[in-house]
This record gives sequence, C-alpha cells and structure tokens, in this order.
Amino acid sequence: MNIDTIFAPATASGRAGVAMVRISGPMANKALDCMGVAVPSPRVMTRARLQDPTSQDVLDDCLVAWFEGPNSFTGDNVVELHVHGGRAVVESILAVLNSIGGLRPAEPGEFTRRAFDAGKLDLTQAEALADLVDADTRAQARQALRQMGGALKTRYDDWRERLIKALAHLEAVIDFPDEDLPGETAEVLWSTVNVLEAEIANHLADDSRGERMRNGVQVAIVGPPNAGKSSLLNLLAKRDAAIVSEMAGTTRDVIDVHLDLDGYPVLVADTAGLRDAQDAIESEGVRRAKICAKDADLVIVLFDGATYPERDGMTESMVNAGALVAVNKADLLDQARELEIDVDDDWKATHFISVKDGFGIESFIAKLTQKVADLCDVADDAPITRARHRHALEDCCNSMARARNVDLPELAAEDLRLATRSLGRLTGHVDVEELLDVVFRDFCIGK
Repeated sequence: MNIDTIFAPATASGRAGVAMVRISGPMANKALDCMGVAVPSPRVMTRARLQDPTSQDVLDDCLVAWFEGPNSFTGDNVVELHVHGGRAVVESILAVLNSIGGLRPAEPGEFTRRAFDAGKLDLTQAEALADLVDADTRAQARQALRQMGGALKTRYDDWRERLIKALAHLEAVIDFPDEDLPGETAEVLWSTVNVLEAEIANHLADDSRGERMRNGVQVAIVGPPNAGKSSLLNLLAKRDAAIVSEMAGTTRDVIDVHLDLDGYPVLVADTAGLRDAQDAIESEGVRRAKICAKDADLVIVLFDGATYPERDGMTESMVNAGALVAVNKADLLDQARELEIDVDDDWKATHFISVKDGFGIESFIAKLTQKVADLCDVADDAPITRARHRHALEDCCNSMARARNVDLPELAAEDLRLATRSLGRLTGHVDVEELLDVVFRDFCIGK
C-alpha cells in the first residue's frame, strides 16, 4: 500500500455547479473523520456536512462517496467529495486537507499512476484515459473509449504471449540439445514468428490514421493573395479567426484554427498568399506557407475567381493527387453557376465557390468532410494512437527479422527476447520505470 495519502480536485478549476475532490490512500477515512463525517457505506453516495476541524465552521453541505481498497480506481481507499463548485468552497476544503497530517497534494497523473501500479489498467489504457479527457470531438472520444476498454491491451498481450511461447520453444532447443524433442518444434516456432511479424507489420501499415485521429487532421489553405483564403477559414471556423482585407498580403504568417468537422478533429491553417514576395517578411510568410502545405495531410488549393481562367503558376504547383481544388469568387463568373465545374479534363475536381454569397459552399464542405473522414477512417478497432507505440512495434519487428536471419540459435533467442521486451513496453510489463515518467507527467492534477 502507498505510504502517502494524496488529494486533488478531479474537476477543472473555476466556477461550476459541482466540483469533485478526490482523496486516495490509507488515511482517506481519517480525512473524513477530521471533517466530522463518518465513513459511509462503500459505493453509496451519502449527504454530509464538512466542517473545519479547527474553527468548526461548515465548509459545505455535499455528497460523499467511499470506495474501499482494493475495489477502487487506484486500488487504495478512496474518498470522493462532490461539493458545490465555487472557488471559495473548493479552496477551503483543499486547505483543510493540506493541514491534516499524512495527507499531501497529488502530483500530476499520480492517481492514474497508482491505478497502474495496482494493476487496475495498463499503459495503453492510462494513455486512453488522458486522450478521453482531452478529446474535442465525438470520433476522438470513441477511439479513446475503445482503447480504455482494452482493445490495444488485448492485442498486444496476445502477441507478447505468443512470442514468449515461441521463445520458450527456442530456449528448449538450446538448453536440451540431447533430448528427444519433437522434430517440428523449430518449424512451429519460426512459423509463429513469421505470422506475428506479418500481423504487426500489417498493424503498422495504417497510414498513421489512429494518430491522426488523436492529434487532428492537418489541413492547409494555400493560394495567391486576395483569393479569399482568410474568408474561407473564417467561414469554416464560424467566427472571425483571421483578418480579412482587400489589401493583398494581409496574412503574413500561418494562422491555425481547430475545427470539429462532423465529429472529426481538424486543424486548418490559413497561409500567406503565394507570389513573388515584396519584402523579407512576406518572403518568410511564403516560405512557411509552402512548408505548411508540404506537411499537411490535406491541402485546399484556392484560386482567385477574379482572374479565372488564368491560373497562378505558383498556386498550381501546390496541387497534388489528394488536394481539394476550388475557385473562389464564383459570383464574378457568369458561367460558373451554369457549368457546375467540368472546365477541362485536368480540372474536373475543381469546386466553384463564393464565400461571399455561399454559392457552392455546401458541396465544398461535404467534399472536405469526406476527405477528412477518409484520412481518419480506421477499419481496425485497435489502431496505433501514439508515436511510442509505433516505435516499440517497429523495434519488435526489427528484432524478429534479425532472429530469423542469424545462424546461432543463442543469438536468435536474444533477438526474440528483445522483441518480447518491445511488446512489454507497450503495456508496461517490462523496463517501464523511465517510461512511466514520460507517460504520466503529461496528466493534469487530479487524474
């Protein structure tokens, strides 16, 4: 059992109808006693009046929940105080808890760390909890909930168990060369290794869709000056996120806006107009625009309808196979509303739009949403969601490949042990102490 008893708000700071303060550790019941409250029945929400042990002033009339270890989130005795959410109430309760001997404020992520140490969840589930707290869209929340439910844990544990079994067979061949072991032992173990390597390689070949879902799809709007890029950004954001002016070159730097596009997380970047720069600052803006487009998952290439059908060469060079091409200011084009696109064979995907009067916007946003959905489409219920998962799996595959290509069984066994450790790092079975600090330090207080 942990020596310290820790406490922290488990809800965000600020005014609210209800706030929750969590206490975890062997002295959680003492904290209640000091505030004049008897320990209630486990898992039964009970009304109580909290008192300051020194002044006997009432701190709050609230609800208290008691979870007796090990049947709690952290595995320790846990108290939850569901109090009124005013700052004065929460701060006074925290001050009283801090005055009780044996209690201390929790470090960031310490509650979840204790849950991991108690075997209540593995590292992938702990990360999923953080992702669920940070989720901005329905799709992100669904992905985090699947991972919290053990989707990744089940898969990685299965791979690790199968690899350990193969390693055990190889160890038997090494340690008991004179024994009459089944002739198919070596054949079976290498068949297992080959199948595992193929499964993990297939898992890795996901185009980073799970990570993209977690972090958001990167979308860059590029085009010549005064084509309406900032106006389009504001329309998508449904607010004035970028300055709009008829003066060319108003946008000098990349402006990012987070969007929830039909449940998918999107980070849209408005960039400087593409042209031969007039000064050093604009030149840097153009350079950043090109980098932003290169790094983006999806590029919206916006042409200026005021000069159409002339096409700006620098903007045209930004069109790639997956780009979403549009011509703005369709209100200035007499034929645009009638022709409904199809200018020539190379530009059949072009959308004629008018941010000013809304022409073509509905179909444009529908196409944008479809492209974003395709980029996030995860057929797998347990996709890779973090770079550390990918690195560990790549290390595992590399170790298995080396094992298959060495002559000495002892060296092959060492490589399979390394592969097993790589899988263990995913869920926290081995070599985790330094890893734990990385995983949990990004948690907020009270989680």
